[in-house]
Amino acid sequence: MLIKPDKLQPGDKVATVSPSWGGAGEPDIKWRYEQGVERLESVFGLEVIPMPNSLKGADYLYKNPKARAEDLMTAFRDPDIKGIFANIGGEESIRLIPYIDYEVIQNNPKILVGYSDITVSHLFCHKAGVSSFYGPSILVDFAENVRMDPYTVEYIERTLFSSETIGDIAPAEKWTSEFLEWKENNKNTARQMNTNRGYEVLQGNGTVEGRLIGGCLDVLEMVKGTELWPEDKYWEESIIFFETSEEKAHPFLLKCWLRNYGAQGIFQKANGIIFGKPMDEEHYEEYKTVIREVMKEFNCEQMPILYNLNFGHTEPKFVLPYGARAEINCAKSTFSILENGVT
Repeated sequence: MLIKPDKLQPGDKVATVSPSWGGAGEPDIKWRYEQGVERLESVFGLEVIPMPNSLKGADYLYKNPKARAEDLMTAFRDPDIKGIFANIGGEESIRLIPYIDYEVIQNNPKILVGYSDITVSHLFCHKAGVSSFYGPSILVDFAENVRMDPYTVEYIERTLFSSETIGDIAPAEKWTSEFLEWKENNKNTARQMNTNRGYEVLQGNGTVEGRLIGGCLDVLEMVKGTELWPEDKYWEESIIFFETSEEKAHPFLLKCWLRNYGAQGIFQKANGIIFGKPMDEEHYEEYKTVIREVMKEFNCEQMPILYNLNFGHTEPKFVLPYGARAEINCAKSTFSILENGVT
């Protein structure tokens, strides 16, 4: 069992951090950061405090992983900070490992939110025994053009601001991965939305439960073999969540990655898997073929797998609490979180 942090309430102070790419501090997109912060304030009633190094720009933060780690540690240590929101992901926050104090996280459990390369920060929390939240980032979701998507807002409120059971996670009616340049003159231009096809049962029958564990597959590849890789017990009777990044991994690469989980015996321990919508729905059908092929190779073709869920590199998105009990119902093609994410 992971320690659950306290829920957020309007008026709480929250930190913004850049544990990966430092783009939030770049002059040409600083407006984007400010727009995301304004949403945290106006939509959720939070008081936002940027950590000391988080806005020093991409070059400085790339060269100073210790500074990025210090921001995380500062946010966890500060008793006035109730939540920590990642500005954006990136590609090399694995370099923060030498500078993380797991006791600080364990002794000061609090909400941490982000996706993509923030998978690494989630695994810092996981190693410390604290639940964190695979969900939206400041520069992408909070700073969405025109307004935040109501779907994202709903699941933030249900997951981070309420100690009630999160419950059924409905598919988003619309989705987008359209890239509009982060120029201030685009801020009032809504991205084009597409009709969502809903969840797909790739294989399996009945209903299964398990505790959530996973992240961005591209990033998890960097973590394998390090001190952050979860112990065997965390994969047992789990529901694994996987998604792929904006690099839109070739289906052969996905096949190689998944085979490693089979070779480690991880799929054989799990109760089910959920896969996020591929960005732009690129390789949508090819990924399904690869997933089924690998499961068959490792005699896991009966394991329930739900595909095309709205988390990770797609907008809008819901929030996944590490360690929370979740359910896949193959007969109804539904996904639910069976407990609260916060206390």
